[in-house]
Amino acid sequence: MILSLAQWIQSTAFFTALRESWYVYPTVMSIHLLGIAFFGGMVLLTNMRLLGWSMRSRSLSDVIEQMRVPKRIGLIVIAICGLLMLGSKAEEYYYNDFFRLKLVLLALMFLHGWIFRRSVYYNTAEMDRTGVTGLAKLAAVLSLLLWISIACAGRGIGYIQAPLDKVHAENWSHQTAPFGHGSVTPLITLNTDSEP
Repeated sequence: MILSLAQWIQSTAFFTALRESWYVYPTVMSIHLLGIAFFGGMVLLTNMRLLGWSMRSRSLSDVIEQMRVPKRIGLIVIAICGLLMLGSKAEEYYYNDFFRLKLVLLALMFLHGWIFRRSVYYNTAEMDRTGVTGLAKLAAVLSLLLWISIACAGRGIGYIQAPLDKVHAENWSHQTAPFGHGSVTPLITLNTDSEP
Protein backbone atom coordinates (compact mmCIF):
# COMPACT_ATOMS: atom_id res chain seq x y z
CA MET A 1 0.00 0.00 0.00
CA ILE A 2 2.81 2.45 0.88
CA LEU A 3 4.61 1.58 -2.35
CA SER A 4 1.44 2.19 -4.36
CA LEU A 5 1.01 5.56 -2.67
CA ALA A 6 4.65 6.45 -3.38
CA GLN A 7 4.24 5.50 -7.05
CA TRP A 8 1.03 7.55 -7.31
CA ILE A 9 2.60 10.65 -5.70
CA GLN A 10 5.68 10.40 -7.90
CA SER A 11 3.59 10.03 -11.07
CA THR A 12 1.49 13.19 -10.49
CA ALA A 13 2.02 15.91 -13.09
CA PHE A 14 3.60 18.29 -10.55
CA PHE A 15 6.24 15.88 -9.24
CA THR A 16 6.92 14.46 -12.70
CA ALA A 17 7.62 17.97 -14.01
CA LEU A 18 9.83 18.70 -11.00
CA ARG A 19 11.82 15.47 -11.42
CA GLU A 20 12.29 15.87 -15.18
CA SER A 21 13.35 19.51 -15.04
CA TRP A 22 16.99 20.18 -15.79
CA TYR A 23 16.92 23.26 -13.54
CA VAL A 24 14.19 23.05 -10.91
CA TYR A 25 15.16 19.79 -9.19
CA PRO A 26 18.86 20.73 -8.81
CA THR A 27 17.79 24.17 -7.55
CA VAL A 28 15.48 22.61 -4.93
CA MET A 29 18.30 20.27 -3.86
CA SER A 30 20.74 23.18 -3.58
CA ILE A 31 18.31 25.25 -1.50
CA HIS A 32 17.78 22.19 0.71
CA LEU A 33 21.53 21.97 1.31
CA LEU A 34 21.79 25.72 2.01
CA GLY A 35 18.92 25.38 4.48
CA ILE A 36 20.72 22.51 6.19
CA ALA A 37 23.89 24.59 6.49
CA PHE A 38 21.95 27.57 7.89
CA PHE A 39 19.83 25.51 10.28
CA GLY A 40 22.77 23.32 11.29
CA GLY A 41 24.79 26.40 12.22
CA MET A 42 22.00 27.65 14.48
CA VAL A 43 21.63 24.23 16.13
CA LEU A 44 25.38 24.00 16.66
CA LEU A 45 25.58 27.46 18.26
CA THR A 46 22.62 26.73 20.54
CA ASN A 47 24.03 23.41 21.72
CA MET A 48 27.55 24.75 22.12
CA ARG A 49 26.17 27.47 24.40
CA LEU A 50 24.18 24.93 26.43
CA LEU A 51 27.36 22.91 26.89
CA GLY A 52 29.32 26.04 27.86
CA TRP A 53 31.76 25.60 24.97
CA SER A 54 31.06 28.94 23.27
CA MET A 55 29.55 32.40 23.88
CA ARG A 56 29.86 32.06 27.65
CA SER A 57 29.77 35.84 28.02
CA ARG A 58 26.24 35.87 26.54
CA SER A 59 23.23 34.81 28.59
CA LEU A 60 21.65 31.50 27.69
CA SER A 61 18.27 33.20 27.21
CA ASP A 62 19.76 35.72 24.81
CA VAL A 63 21.47 33.08 22.65
CA ILE A 64 18.54 30.67 22.50
CA GLU A 65 15.93 33.40 21.92
CA GLN A 66 17.95 34.95 19.10
CA MET A 67 18.46 31.57 17.42
CA ARG A 68 14.82 30.48 17.71
CA VAL A 69 13.37 32.36 14.69
CA PRO A 70 16.32 31.70 12.32
CA LYS A 71 16.19 27.99 13.25
CA ARG A 72 12.49 27.87 12.46
CA ILE A 73 13.05 29.58 9.09
CA GLY A 74 15.84 27.12 8.27
CA LEU A 75 13.70 24.16 9.31
CA ILE A 76 10.79 25.34 7.14
CA VAL A 77 13.10 25.69 4.11
CA ILE A 78 14.57 22.23 4.73
CA ALA A 79 11.14 20.64 5.18
CA ILE A 80 9.61 22.21 2.05
CA CYS A 81 12.56 21.28 -0.16
CA GLY A 82 12.77 17.82 1.41
CA LEU A 83 9.10 17.15 0.71
CA LEU A 84 9.51 18.32 -2.88
CA MET A 85 12.47 15.98 -3.39
CA LEU A 86 10.63 13.12 -1.66
CA GLY A 87 7.53 13.55 -3.81
CA SER A 88 9.52 13.61 -7.03
CA LYS A 89 11.38 10.38 -6.24
CA ALA A 90 9.03 8.74 -3.75
CA GLU A 91 9.30 5.28 -5.29
CA GLU A 92 13.10 5.33 -5.14
CA TYR A 93 13.10 6.51 -1.53
CA TYR A 94 10.72 3.69 -0.64
CA TYR A 95 13.53 1.19 -1.29
CA ASN A 96 16.27 3.27 0.38
CA ASP A 97 17.41 2.07 3.82
CA PHE A 98 19.16 5.37 4.59
CA PHE A 99 15.90 7.23 3.95
CA ARG A 100 14.09 4.92 6.38
CA LEU A 101 16.84 5.48 8.95
CA LYS A 102 16.52 9.23 8.45
CA LEU A 103 12.77 9.05 9.13
CA VAL A 104 13.39 7.15 12.38
CA LEU A 105 16.04 9.68 13.44
CA LEU A 106 13.71 12.59 12.62
CA ALA A 107 11.01 10.98 14.76
CA LEU A 108 13.54 10.69 17.61
CA MET A 109 14.50 14.35 17.12
CA PHE A 110 10.89 15.46 17.42
CA LEU A 111 10.55 13.28 20.53
CA HIS A 112 13.70 14.94 21.90
CA GLY A 113 12.17 18.38 21.31
CA TRP A 114 8.95 17.37 23.01
CA ILE A 115 10.72 15.92 26.05
CA PHE A 116 13.15 18.81 26.60
CA ARG A 117 11.01 21.71 25.38
CA ARG A 118 9.73 22.96 28.75
CA SER A 119 12.55 21.76 30.99
CA VAL A 120 15.41 23.11 28.85
CA TYR A 121 14.61 25.22 25.80
CA TYR A 122 11.88 27.32 27.46
CA ASN A 123 13.56 27.36 30.86
CA THR A 124 16.61 29.43 29.97
CA ALA A 125 15.86 32.38 32.29
CA GLU A 126 15.95 30.03 35.27
CA MET A 127 19.22 28.48 34.08
CA ASP A 128 20.73 31.96 33.68
CA ARG A 129 20.15 32.42 37.42
CA THR A 130 21.05 28.94 38.68
CA GLY A 131 23.42 27.64 36.00
CA VAL A 132 23.02 25.16 33.16
CA THR A 133 21.62 21.90 34.45
CA GLY A 134 22.90 18.43 33.68
CA LEU A 135 19.59 17.79 31.92
CA ALA A 136 20.25 20.73 29.58
CA LYS A 137 23.71 19.41 28.78
CA LEU A 138 22.25 15.97 28.10
CA ALA A 139 19.68 17.59 25.78
CA ALA A 140 22.48 19.41 23.93
CA VAL A 141 24.58 16.27 23.48
CA LEU A 142 21.59 14.25 22.27
CA SER A 143 20.58 17.04 19.91
CA LEU A 144 24.05 17.18 18.38
CA LEU A 145 24.23 13.40 18.01
CA LEU A 146 20.77 13.18 16.44
CA TRP A 147 21.27 16.04 13.98
CA ILE A 148 24.68 14.74 12.91
CA SER A 149 23.14 11.28 12.41
CA ILE A 150 20.27 12.78 10.40
CA ALA A 151 22.76 14.63 8.18
CA CYS A 152 24.81 11.46 7.65
CA ALA A 153 21.71 9.40 6.85
CA GLY A 154 20.56 12.11 4.43
CA ARG A 155 23.94 12.04 2.70
CA GLY A 156 23.80 8.24 2.59
CA ILE A 157 20.54 8.35 0.63
CA GLY A 158 22.48 9.26 -2.50
CA TYR A 159 24.71 6.19 -2.20
CA ILE A 160 21.99 3.56 -2.34
CA GLN A 161 20.55 2.87 -5.76
CA ALA A 162 17.00 1.64 -5.92
CA PRO A 163 16.66 -1.79 -7.55
CA LEU A 164 16.43 -0.99 -11.26
CA ASP A 165 14.33 -4.07 -11.95
CA LYS A 166 11.60 -2.61 -9.69
CA VAL A 167 11.82 1.17 -10.08
CA HIS A 168 10.85 2.61 -13.47
CA ALA A 169 11.30 -0.85 -14.99
CA GLU A 170 9.42 0.21 -18.09
CA ASN A 171 11.85 3.09 -18.67
CA TRP A 172 14.98 1.01 -18.23
CA SER A 173 13.85 -1.89 -20.37
CA HIS A 174 14.81 0.23 -23.39
CA GLN A 175 18.16 1.85 -23.98
CA THR A 176 16.92 5.38 -23.29
CA ALA A 177 15.00 7.10 -20.53
CA PRO A 178 13.06 10.35 -20.91
CA PHE A 179 14.33 13.34 -18.92
CA GLY A 180 12.40 16.35 -20.15
CA HIS A 181 14.19 17.48 -23.32
CA GLY A 182 14.61 14.54 -25.65
CA SER A 183 16.09 11.42 -24.11
CA VAL A 184 19.35 10.38 -22.53
CA THR A 185 21.22 7.11 -22.78
CA PRO A 186 21.37 5.62 -19.28
CA LEU A 187 24.73 5.03 -17.63
CA ILE A 188 23.54 1.64 -16.42
CA THR A 189 22.00 -0.85 -18.80
CA LEU A 190 20.23 -3.96 -17.72
CA ASN A 191 21.47 -7.28 -18.94
CA THR A 192 18.33 -9.24 -19.77
CA ASP A 193 20.20 -12.27 -21.11
CA SER A 194 20.31 -15.30 -18.86
CA GLU A 195 24.00 -15.91 -19.62
CA PRO A 196 26.69 -13.93 -17.74
